[in-house]
Amino acid sequence: MTSSHFSPSMRVMPREMRLMSERIFSLSSLSKGFFLTVCDFPMYSQKLGLGGFKLFEQRFGRFKSAAPARIAIASEDGNRVALDAASEHVWFVLPTAIDLLGELTARFGSAELTVAGATDPEELAIATGFGGRSGLSISVSGNVLKAVPAAVTGDVRKDDPLLWALLENGTEIETDLWWRIYHLAKQALATDSIVSRRHAGPMIVNEDGTVIGRKDNDDETDVSFLSSKLSEREKAERQKESARS
Repeated sequence: MTSSHFSPSMRVMPREMRLMSERIFSLSSLSKGFFLTVCDFPMYSQKLGLGGFKLFEQRFGRFKSAAPARIAIASEDGNRVALDAASEHVWFVLPTAIDLLGELTARFGSAELTVAGATDPEELAIATGFGGRSGLSISVSGNVLKAVPAAVTGDVRKDDPLLWALLENGTEIETDLWWRIYHLAKQALATDSIVSRRHAGPMIVNEDGTVIGRKDNDDETDVSFLSSKLSEREKAERQKESARS
C-alpha cells in the first residue's frame, strides 16, 4: 500500500479486480453470457485514469436494469455505421461496437463507428486497449471509433500492452473505495453456513462424509471435518433456528 497526500491507496492485481467485477456484474440484470465479456472494462478504465471502480460503484444501481439488447444500428453506409446505444452504459455498448468494427474492417479494410445516446461516453476510450485482441488498431475521438487491421502476434506485450502492464504492476485504487467494492461483491456469495461450506469448491460433501464430484483429492484436501462432527454442529444450529422461530 502506498500513501498519497489526499488518500491512501493500494495496488490491486488483475486477479482480484476480475473476481470483484464478475461477482458484482452477476448481481445485475445482465445475462451470464454477456457480463463475462465486460468484466475487464472496470479494470482497464481504472488503469487508463477514467471512471474505473469509482464509476462502477456509482453506476451499479442502474446496471440492475440494464438491457443491452436495446442497442441497435441506426444507420449504415459502407464502412460507416451509426449505433444507437439506447441510453445503455458504454461498457455494455463496447462488445457490440468492437465486433462491428472487426466485421467492417474485414469487409472494407477500415471502419468508422459513431455511438450515440450512451451513458458515460468518455469510457469509449477503453476500446483502444481492446483492439489488439481482435486484430484491430482502434482510435477514439469523442463518440467516434475508427479501426484498421493490426497484426496479432500472440505476444500479450505487443497485442495488449495495457493488459501486460496490469499483469506486471496492477493499478492503484483508493483503499476505501476498494473495500467498498469488496463488500459489494460479497453480496454475490452464499451466506456462510455449514451447508454452504460443504458445497464450496469442485465437490459436495454429504453429511455422512461421502463426496460428490472430485474424488482424487490429489491436493491432500481433508474432508473429514466436514462429515460426522460437522453434522452434529449442523443439527445444533438447526435446533437453535427452530427455537428462534
